[in-house]
Amino acid sequence: MARLRLFASAREAAGTGADVIDATTVGGVLAAAIQRYGQGFADVLGTCKIWLNGQETDPTAMVGDGDEVAVLPPVSGGWE
Repeated sequence: MARLRLFASAREAAGTGADVIDATTVGGVLAAAIQRYGQGFADVLGTCKIWLNGQETDPTAMVGDGDEVAVLPPVSGGWE
């Protein structure tokens, strides 16, 4: 089972910052998360970077027990 970590707007859309999902690929983890959290989460997901164990990845990457899939939305901010 992979650990799913959600940040910023992805966390807000899902209503949680972390979950555990049983899937074999990053794409499977994300598909299960969309089913669990709904269309609002899916909409946010389209703008996010996805990382597997601290490195940017793609949906075909394999995941196993203890792997971490992180969903990182774009951020903005700074000083004016």
